[in-house]
Amino acid sequence: MNNNVVYLTEEGLEKIHEELAHLKEVKRPEISEKLVVAIAQGDLSENADYTYAKQELGFVEGRIQDLEDSLRRAQIIEDKGPTGIVRVGSTVTIVEDGFEEPETYRIVGVHEADPGKGLISNESPFGHALLGARVKQTVTVKTPAGETLLKVVSID
Repeated sequence: MNNNVVYLTEEGLEKIHEELAHLKEVKRPEISEKLVVAIAQGDLSENADYTYAKQELGFVEGRIQDLEDSLRRAQIIEDKGPTGIVRVGSTVTIVEDGFEEPETYRIVGVHEADPGKGLISNESPFGHALLGARVKQTVTVKTPAGETLLKVVSID
């Protein structure tokens, strides 16, 4: 497993606990029942229901392990007020070079990232490049499409 810190908001921590409980208390028993029914059908070598249920259970067990590992490494993002620099938990408004419209993002951990909702991961190219930046500073983001310049307009 990974030893890196997993940054989470209180809401993100709650969502992980909810997903973990759902997987353990609902999905795992559902899939186990499917396996019991499939095994009762006989010949497992050509039983598609059995094969699918085993694969589904493997996915669920892997997700459970991932979530449990993330909880062990979780660090809650604390709002310590304005710091003048972009950090995990900051809401930052930027203007991309060549564009006039500002965009606002909150820097969060990977489990909560949802760019469509303005939540970008501290490990994403944009999030990583913005960490440590100050207002009026321009940072370079290396993306698969090339380098992009972002000017920091405000940090909350």
